[in-house]
Amino acid sequence: MNPYHILFILFVYFGMLLVVSHFTSRNATNESFFLGNRKSPWYIVAFGMIGASLSGVTFISVPGWVVDSNFSYMQVVLGYLVGYAVIAHVLMPMYYRLNLTSIYSYLEKRFGFYSYKTGASFFLLSRLIGSAFRLFLVANVLQITVFNALNIPFEVSVFVTIFLIWLYTFKGGIKTIIWTDTLQTVFMLMAVGATIILLAKNLNLNFSGILHTVIDNEHSKIFYFESFKDQYYFFKQFLSGAFIAIVMTGLDQDMMQKNLSCRNIKDAQKNMYWFSIILVPVNLMFMSLGVLLVVFAQKNGIEIPARTDNLYPLIATQGFVHPIIGITFIIGLVAAAYSSADSALTALTTSFTVDILNAGQREEKKLKKLRKLVHLAISLVMVVVIILFNAINNESVISAIFKVAGYTYGPLLGLYAFGLFTRKVVKDKYVPIVAIISPVLCIFLNYYSVDWFHGYKFGFEILLVNGLLTFLGLLIISKHNIIAEEV
Repeated sequence: MNPYHILFILFVYFGMLLVVSHFTSRNATNESFFLGNRKSPWYIVAFGMIGASLSGVTFISVPGWVVDSNFSYMQVVLGYLVGYAVIAHVLMPMYYRLNLTSIYSYLEKRFGFYSYKTGASFFLLSRLIGSAFRLFLVANVLQITVFNALNIPFEVSVFVTIFLIWLYTFKGGIKTIIWTDTLQTVFMLMAVGATIILLAKNLNLNFSGILHTVIDNEHSKIFYFESFKDQYYFFKQFLSGAFIAIVMTGLDQDMMQKNLSCRNIKDAQKNMYWFSIILVPVNLMFMSLGVLLVVFAQKNGIEIPARTDNLYPLIATQGFVHPIIGITFIIGLVAAAYSSADSALTALTTSFTVDILNAGQREEKKLKKLRKLVHLAISLVMVVVIILFNAINNESVISAIFKVAGYTYGPLLGLYAFGLFTRKVVKDKYVPIVAIISPVLCIFLNYYSVDWFHGYKFGFEILLVNGLLTFLGLLIISKHNIIAEEV
């Protein structure tokens, strides 16, 4: 691939996002930035959330997962449907009834100041590290394929990337993002579709041939009922998927902010229904691409990388099929990565401004000034974190940091479950202690589980254990014979 051609395409791509930003952010207010004036069309939100939920890491990794885990990930995706139903009928009605800007305000109403700050802080930590980690992996791919050839240092490319994201989000916020995410979802799906078509053409497969190749392949196995100890066991994956959806969508300011921008609860629920329906075939498409990549590699004597995440980038960028695949891969990768990053940046700004600085009730001009400063500061922090990841340059250390950040969603699950399903009042000042102890215990539990539980290995279900430990901790610090008012 010619790096100058790729650079030109990237500039055109960002130019399109800036044009969208210009038209969507005119006469923008703080209400526009935080909630899109609650006028977002539900069908636009639903489609755009596909791109936001599938990060650049997913774009790269899911096709490669089929080598090691076949189609078992679809068990998790089916579990998502249950989780999204819970979000649509339990969480979102509550958020709309309380007229929330930040979903963590619920914790203050239900438990108190320390619980509120704990929930918001855990979100900020996990989302900042998670988003920076995902962008770091994508930035690495772009650095190797494009920027090294142009002698552009990693630090400069990261700074420019975050600057461009800041540029098209700082004014319109969520009002802009619901439209840019839609555009980026289109590019991402077009990239995957183009790759499938060109691979099929190379393999002499028509549409029926693609279906038979995927269905008959040894990697297309979806359901695993053989052993409960197996990390791919159906009920473990299915239940984990349900709770992952509840926590990483329903209890995540990033994803819920888009839903709260809909006109009313009925529109928000329609958005969630259609988003969940679309997500199933989209994930099937990604995994089908993985099968075709494996078949293509075997046919052409291409060694499948030890790190299967590299399978799609390897075949796409090394000219094995067609030069256009490399270009569409870069566009799809950027679209997937930045549709996740831009909404995360806006959500982090919203949460820090409203939850940490308590600035939601300030007058319009002062709030806008503060919000813009926070948006800029978080952008710079993200640049620093990505550069630190690059400086560490140790995959095992970085992955460990990312996994630790993933544990921080467990306390949120426990807090909301306790708040929704009990009427007990807790000793609020002890909540941060419970929220820290629970994930720490889970880290040790996960590390020693094979030795302690006769070969049992935790998978995604460690999230449930984390939430349960938090729930039990809150039960221990609850006040006896005192019932909370209904929130």
